[in-house]
Amino acid sequence: MTRSRHISVSIDLDRVRDSAEQIRAATGVRLISVIKSDAYGLGAARVADAIASVSDDFAYFSIHEAREVARPGIVLGPPEGDRAHYRELELRPTVSNLTDAERFRGLRVAVNVDTGMQRFGCPAGMLDQVLRRSGADEAFTHAGDPQSAERLRELCGARVGLLHAAASSLLDYPEARLDAVRPGIALYRGAARITTRLTLVRETKGRVGYSGFQCRRVGVILAGYSNHLRPGPVLINARRQWMLETGMNTTFVSVHREDREGDEVVLLGDGISEAELGRLYNCREHEILCRYASMGQRSYVRSDAPTPRPTGAAATESILRSRD
Repeated sequence: MTRSRHISVSIDLDRVRDSAEQIRAATGVRLISVIKSDAYGLGAARVADAIASVSDDFAYFSIHEAREVARPGIVLGPPEGDRAHYRELELRPTVSNLTDAERFRGLRVAVNVDTGMQRFGCPAGMLDQVLRRSGADEAFTHAGDPQSAERLRELCGARVGLLHAAASSLLDYPEARLDAVRPGIALYRGAARITTRLTLVRETKGRVGYSGFQCRRVGVILAGYSNHLRPGPVLINARRQWMLETGMNTTFVSVHREDREGDEVVLLGDGISEAELGRLYNCREHEILCRYASMGQRSYVRSDAPTPRPTGAAATESILRSRD
């Protein structure tokens, strides 16, 4: 999808860094910052620069992503490319079978263990062989519940020095933190503000648009389903309005009598959260952020003042929330 010149994507790197600092303080273990998929659309290189001094490590999905950022880290997806490239870029490939364990033997690698997701992980019955063949001192799992983290600990025991399972959804479970946490959306939640402008405001008579909806006063924005928009809430002059009909390149929105052409329309941010839109569209907030951050032209802003940083239980409640 081509980024629209009519949509602005403003990213607050201070907020990303603040979240990283609070997660590290609240969990008390190593912080592996997940910047895969271009840091969920926020720009992996810029995000990595902003949180490099807070993060112990970075996590990518592919070696191609890591090459763009040029920082050491772990590659979570299936290994691609030549082992020399991993060595050159100081990357740890992930292995989950004997073939890859042998292929990358002699490099520092991590073993992906299947604890129930049934995706790329090494089956429990093969784990001993893969650990011996690879010489790995790191193992992790993609976990959907704290029991999966405990399963990883049981399977690996003391043979592995670094264990991690907790992505954003498990940060508030101390038993799942193990030796490191691997947040993604928890770093980026609330850091992106996506906006456009009212290009037209008019009074109407009778039925409007393709669907024939009725609304006395409407506005039009230059964004539509080609930009992945679907009918949902927007903010215009701090008032909640609604996208009434979404076309390919334009969308009708409800407007207040005081709203004018050129006024800003907030699609995400200022109280419209990734979690709210995820509930509305029946998808994960990760998907919302990736989708909305890809809509328009990116810019980076600094917050006017640092956000007060809660500590202890307050930090866990405010930053490690995953189901709000």
